[in-house]
Amino acid sequence: MLTEQSKNAFLTILKEELVPATGCTEPIALAYAAARMRDLLGAWPTRVRAEVSGNIIKNVKSVVVPNTGGLRGIGAAIAAGIVAGDAGRVLQVIAQVPVEKHAEIQKYAQDTPIEVVCAESPRLLDIRLTGWLEEAPGREPQYAAVHIADSHSCIIQEERNGRVLFARASGSPAEEGLADRSALNVADILEFANTIDPAEVSCLLDQQIDRNLAIAQAGLEGNWGANIGSVLLEHYSDDIQTQAKAWAAAGSDARMSGCEMPVVILSGSGNQGITASVPVVKYAQRLGVGREKLYRALLVSDLVTIEQKSGIGRLSAYCGAVSAGVGAGAGIAYLLDGSFEAIAHTIVNAVAIISGTICDGAKPSCAAKIAASVDAGILGYHMYTASQEFKSGDGIVTNCVDGTIANIGVLAKEGMRQTDRTILEIMTERCC
Repeated sequence: MLTEQSKNAFLTILKEELVPATGCTEPIALAYAAARMRDLLGAWPTRVRAEVSGNIIKNVKSVVVPNTGGLRGIGAAIAAGIVAGDAGRVLQVIAQVPVEKHAEIQKYAQDTPIEVVCAESPRLLDIRLTGWLEEAPGREPQYAAVHIADSHSCIIQEERNGRVLFARASGSPAEEGLADRSALNVADILEFANTIDPAEVSCLLDQQIDRNLAIAQAGLEGNWGANIGSVLLEHYSDDIQTQAKAWAAAGSDARMSGCEMPVVILSGSGNQGITASVPVVKYAQRLGVGREKLYRALLVSDLVTIEQKSGIGRLSAYCGAVSAGVGAGAGIAYLLDGSFEAIAHTIVNAVAIISGTICDGAKPSCAAKIAASVDAGILGYHMYTASQEFKSGDGIVTNCVDGTIANIGVLAKEGMRQTDRTILEIMTERCC
């Protein structure tokens, strides 16, 4: 039975997770840290050192940083934050950069020494930026440093010229001020979705629907990345399954390739925010269901995704699109059936189909992984309707849906540590 305390916790989790961001969140986190560091220093630094975890390197290497004129990589993200970032806008720090600033960003990135170091950190998400002003005779070196860890906008320390201005103890999400996610389970998620007053979630979900659908449409209308969505629509049948996959993939392709439209993220990821929402919206449109039922289906999708990610962590060798594709499958199962059995079987089946897909960084191929993940979520539901299922003992599947989700967390967080290191070595030509 869902308690009032649990209901309020679920609402808090959704408010923490469903936030707008412009650009892939790892380079945007770097731009945010850079803008904040510049503000502390009071000037553009003449030299920068970036100490970052391997997963930051992995996820920034290949994506276009929006509003930079097409630049990629860590130096570009830092330069954009320093030259044009508004730290007060957090994950929309470079959302409103005028075109005339692009040349300044490019010049700063080219002319300023920006040293990138792969940090020996136990954290998968770790960013420490230090910026110095050019030394002058008779003056102590001026510097400022900003440290972000564990989540993309969580500043844990700021310092200037040897004095700590702000420090926060790091550790569990609860210690960082985030709501505890450990109480999430599929039965309570379904009860929450069925009983919540739609007025309490409409603002959050309307923003998720409108923004994520808009970037998906832009992805289909433009020439972005590998154009996975357009390929699907051209070469596969025009059924709702193809539409759901194509629209989600198109949103990712646009985002990975520098589209300047904002998305509503989920579990710290725009790709996961798109994947968990756009397929559910497309199914709701095809079925002709009302806004209220769409809200409830999205709540299932979002919270099932968050439950999976709570065991995995923000960044991992385990592809986050898989978790969101499974969440989308659960949301679609809600639209088509609505029972606990349908949703639970969909989740278990989908997880068994596609678990183990690696994350080798943010880039255009994410769109293809999204399409495959959404397909697995839909197939998981169709298996249920055909009275087919994967049973306890089939690989990582156990005797309950939440236990299977917990196994995914163990697989990703513990089993894939070496996988993560190997992926990073390959991507950096074994130089880190």
